[in-house]
Amino acid sequence: MQMVDERGWWVPAPPGSEEDLQQRLAMASPADTARGMFLRATLDAVRTLGDEEAVRRCQRASGEEKLVEFFTYPVSANLRMVFTAARLLEARSGGIAEALRQLGRGAAECFLSSTAGLALQLLAGGDANRMVGNMPSMYRASVSFGVRSVVWMGPTSCRLTMRREFMPASFQEGLLLGVLQKAKARGARVIGHQLSTLESDYDVSWVA
Repeated sequence: MQMVDERGWWVPAPPGSEEDLQQRLAMASPADTARGMFLRATLDAVRTLGDEEAVRRCQRASGEEKLVEFFTYPVSANLRMVFTAARLLEARSGGIAEALRQLGRGAAECFLSSTAGLALQLLAGGDANRMVGNMPSMYRASVSFGVRSVVWMGPTSCRLTMRREFMPASFQEGLLLGVLQKAKARGARVIGHQLSTLESDYDVSWVA
């Protein structure tokens, strides 16, 4: 459940904390799933530590013994793995938020190298506007939950809204930056706003 104060306002848990994880897990249902490629991307990020025990620790946290790229897994497994990985990467990343961003960038790279990701790039034709505009479709191809929409503020700026999205804002910032970098968008910036546990907005911009 989300934490609220006496005025009924949402009280954010520290990003990446155990409280943050538990709030997100409490809202997940068995129908909320993500592709195995995202869990594998997290393990690959942890593997850069050169510590196979850390990799095994993350996989144990997920509760999944085998990970197949295009199989679907409970988002709860993905959440447990990502939060465990972020804590393991925190020291070398300069903080939990940056660790989550790195994991998000890894998720973007993994998706964009998949069949669905390659199709998205083909449709976009290397155009950053098309790539960003197709982001809601990208999410629909890889997770079963949430609603995303893009509102354009200008030729190279937009606001991406995410509702019932389980991953923290910092993770999504990294993912979106990874997509923009793949589209060779110069001066890409993504600023996330966590509105409630499962609601967030992102101001996205780049240089024309």
